Amino acid sequence: MIETNRLVLRPYELADYQPYLAMCSDSVVIRFLGGRPFSPEDAWHRVLRYAGHWSLLSHGIFAVIERDTGEYVGETGIADFRRGLGKNFDGFGEASWTFSSRVHGLGFAFEATEAAHKWYIDRLRQYRTVCLVDPDNTSSLKMAGRLGYTAFDKKIYKDHPMVMLEREVSV
Repeated sequence: MIETNRLVLRPYELADYQPYLAMCSDSVVIRFLGGRPFSPEDAWHRVLRYAGHWSLLSHGIFAVIERDTGEYVGETGIADFRRGLGKNFDGFGEASWTFSSRVHGLGFAFEATEAAHKWYIDRLRQYRTVCLVDPDNTSSLKMAGRLGYTAFDKKIYKDHPMVMLEREVSV
């Protein structure tokens, strides 16, 4: 669906379940995603939720595949998670990115997430997006900044302090 120099971004498929479960069982990856490895059931429900986004909304979270190896390396995209965080957050596309620790530091997350944002804007003509980042997740905050996000509020979400960020692209 989207191709970059090194990556392919496409909607999730059932075959992505096992590599997704493996990624979400890695302590490095899940440190800022609740801190506990996902159970097989939780991972399964996430994959189904992602497929549902595409089926019902025609956009959502992409599985990211490394072109050279054909391996699943992570996910990114913009979805509607309806977190109940207020009118300045809910109702806007929420950017998300999670990548296998094997590819941390290789620039895959930025390459894929930037491409997903461009696709989202081109396809849906939505120019404001938001994201939610743990304030201790300096890598994600740095990437959000590179993508043009700025902090606009802080909230407690599922008993954890979080930074709410926004990005508005002018046309």
